[in-house]
Amino acid sequence: MDQQADSARPRVLLSVASSLDGYIDDASERRLVLSNQQDLDRVDEVRASVDAILVGAGTIRADDPRLLVRSAELRRRRVEAGLPATPAKVTVTASGDVDPDARFFSAGEAEKLVYTSDAAVAGLRARLGTVSTVVGAGDPLDVHRVLADLAARGIGTLMVEGGGAMHTLFLTAGVVDELQLVYAPFFVGDAAAPRFVQPGVFPQDPGHRMTLAEARPIGDVVLLRYLIGDPRA
Repeated sequence: MDQQADSARPRVLLSVASSLDGYIDDASERRLVLSNQQDLDRVDEVRASVDAILVGAGTIRADDPRLLVRSAELRRRRVEAGLPATPAKVTVTASGDVDPDARFFSAGEAEKLVYTSDAAVAGLRARLGTVSTVVGAGDPLDVHRVLADLAARGIGTLMVEGGGAMHTLFLTAGVVDELQLVYAPFFVGDAAAPRFVQPGVFPQDPGHRMTLAEARPIGDVVLLRYLIGDPRA
């Protein structure tokens, strides 16, 4: 915890579960379950080990996640260590289109941070009131400004949980230090379904080649843990 990748930004861990053909959901209204209970418990432990958890506004609209540490024991350990029971919640929205009644805002006592374009700051602050801290991050919104502001707030480790737009934003910016990718043993095969990443220009230099640090079966899924660039994990 509180381990920074460098002085300018937090260490970034990107966590995702995907079908074998690279989809993170299907096109139905019901959320597709990709992980099993063992892996969900592992993700809960990872959540408990970081300072903040980030999802995009699209994930808030689609899945209405709570983004809390579920285990009472893990929450207790955080509190005993002098930390909030659950890491801070972070979202990114260029348009400011988030619902103040979403569970991101209403569930738990964790700090909530919303990064938006400079043009959307005033309107979003008026809509959210005191439920969240709204921060301008440029026009267009700049992920490096988001990370610099998080670092200034004492966030040393950031866990990015989705969705595809956020995966693409962070990976194409070259700011991901670790990728935890879980593959579920089935195919989705629906072009309308959301994918792990969207089209983009991803870093290709040798410093961004991923190093496989772990490959582990977890029940019927498999975890691939990659370190990217100069691993300081």
